Amino acid sequence: MIEVVCNDRLGKKVRVKCNQEDTIGDLKKLIAAQTGTRWDKIVLKKWYTIFKDHVSLGDCMYRQCL
Repeated sequence: MIEVVCNDRLGKKVRVKCNQEDTIGDLKKLIAAQTGTRWDKIVLKKWYTIFKDHVSLGDCMYRQCL
């Protein structure tokens, strides 16, 4: 299980627990369920890297740790 902390830059932080096999699209749907926004309007990025929907979380986290 991974715990992801998302910030909407308006002062609201959301913590979501998900598996490493889940995709970014699945994570967006979990975040949308907690925040009330549409999942297709959510853009997940870290600095200037925008994460695509088909990439799994395990691949993203492994790449970021290197």
